[in-house]
Amino acid sequence: MFGGAGRRFGLNHCSSKNKNLRGCEATGSRLSSPGKRLLFFFCNCSGGTDPIRPAYCKVSKSGAAPFFRGKERGTGRGEGVQGTCDDASLCKRFAVSIGYWHDPYIQHFVRLTKERKAPEINRGYFARVHGVFQLIKAFLKKTEGNCQIMNLGAGMDTTFWKLKEENLLPVKYFEVDFPMIVTRKLNSIKAKPLLSNPIMELHSAESLLIDGHILDSSRFAIVGADLRDLVGLEEKLKKYNMNTQLPTLLIAECVLVYMTADQSANLIKWAANSFKTAMFINYEQVNMDDRFGRIMIENLRRRQCDLAGVEVCKSLASQKERLLSNGWETARAVDMMELYSSLPQAEVSRIESLEFLDEMELLEQLMKHYCLCWAVKGGDHLGLCEITF
Repeated sequence: MFGGAGRRFGLNHCSSKNKNLRGCEATGSRLSSPGKRLLFFFCNCSGGTDPIRPAYCKVSKSGAAPFFRGKERGTGRGEGVQGTCDDASLCKRFAVSIGYWHDPYIQHFVRLTKERKAPEINRGYFARVHGVFQLIKAFLKKTEGNCQIMNLGAGMDTTFWKLKEENLLPVKYFEVDFPMIVTRKLNSIKAKPLLSNPIMELHSAESLLIDGHILDSSRFAIVGADLRDLVGLEEKLKKYNMNTQLPTLLIAECVLVYMTADQSANLIKWAANSFKTAMFINYEQVNMDDRFGRIMIENLRRRQCDLAGVEVCKSLASQKERLLSNGWETARAVDMMELYSSLPQAEVSRIESLEFLDEMELLEQLMKHYCLCWAVKGGDHLGLCEITF
């Protein structure tokens, strides 16, 4: 299937002399003019959880290198995985600006650029944001809000503010990311009333702490920590009132794949062992053992940026097995094309009317290489195992 798509999109016939494509997920190209090809990259990462976030770029006849930016997330700190965490937020900002979904908060974390994002990228982000948010709301409904949420590798994610807007906040909402990312986010929060006011509305001045790499209040905490250092992570979360007795939802979007298999297994096992009743949501690559996936991986390696945990991303079965073998009782997984196909028809018609997409095959190929997984431990009395998108 990919072989045909690769030939159709010109993957094997790029006119660029530079074959070291600076992107994580180069999936195809269309001939846009003689000697120039428009390469598309699909990066369904959240606002700060994926170290490599190209949207699309042009490769000139002279072989000029495509645009690349990212931030460190894996075990290495090479040039290929350092930079900013803006690109994913830029993609979200663009999709929001043309009406894919409502999010008045993302604009305060990233400026809108003149660069248009490809329709397939916008639809991919829509499916991802919709799917994750539906699972979050289902968990909140089952627990009646008597729970806590931990967004692991949250970056510039805006879920806290959207939940506050819909009056759906849990007992406490935690975000975790590298200290340098947290510092950037806190600076934006302090500078923008639309971000700071919802937090202040819930707390007295005495209960709100914003200092260095930490924001802490009675309902919201942002913590600077390394997810590979579980002792340090747990110590910080407990310091800011993590309650292991509450039903807990943990979210990881394009995070685990940049850890080694052992590191991600340890994080998943820590989550299962720490909470009696819990749910884990994981969004990342899948079907990476086919030709399409191998090309994605090779393009990363050429930029000294390996997907350290890609061995777990072979299939939906391997994704579920990682969860089940590390303390979780039930696990489900769907690729993003299946999720997209299950969206309400009225909503699909609405977003598909926003932009013309002339290559549905490309969208399908991309969507089949990302998945949404969720696992549950305990919570039989709450019906957590019934949750679906």
